Amino acid sequence: MTDRRTELADNLARVEERISMACAAAGRPREDVTLIVVTKTYPASDVRLLAGLGVRHVAENKDQEAAPKAAECADLPLTWHFVGQLQTNKVRSVASYADFVHSVDRARLVTALSAAAVKAGRTLDCLIQVALDAESGERGERGGVAPDGVTELADALAAAEGVRPAGLMTVAPLVGTYAGRPRAAFGRLMEISTGLRAAHPAANMVSAGMSADLDDAVAAGATHVRVGSAVLGVRPRLG
Repeated sequence: MTDRRTELADNLARVEERISMACAAAGRPREDVTLIVVTKTYPASDVRLLAGLGVRHVAENKDQEAAPKAAECADLPLTWHFVGQLQTNKVRSVASYADFVHSVDRARLVTALSAAAVKAGRTLDCLIQVALDAESGERGERGGVAPDGVTELADALAAAEGVRPAGLMTVAPLVGTYAGRPRAAFGRLMEISTGLRAAHPAANMVSAGMSADLDDAVAAGATHVRVGSAVLGVRPRLG
């Protein structure tokens, strides 16, 4: 067993223990929560090691890194999630490899994703990114639509070809009412999810929580947690 494989295996075991303990504390079955490992800035060789350790869901946030990595790992039984802010000029590429897009936050992006998915002969599961630090009609500092914009985007996804509304995603906000209160933020996301599912029952994914706050996300009811540094290690600072 290589040193890197051992390191990843140990880190995965610790994350798995955290998720299991959080599920137990919340009275939830462990299988209710899917771990997505965010592999940004790390090489395809790490993705390959993770796959060998049983990881099935991986995520990237920049297309220029994700596209070649997904191509290099195309032989692996992986589900690819795109979790970063998405520009329309990257949509065609993202639609060629991503199974889930977590960052839908405007109507123009729905239109672009639909066209790209149809052209690629694929169906993309799309999560609406909710900005809990945004007022009505605004976008959040880290992307996302204000809570009152969720219904309109979900309806647009449901009406478009090649895409479908799969649920909601958020990042714990750094400013505003929920700053420093991740559990409250994720609880608010669950409230919004309840409303969404009333109109779109299949849109039942709730993607929330990262390395620092995955426990709060599980407690609130998240179905998917996005974990990077706790599995892969602290990323090098850029620049």
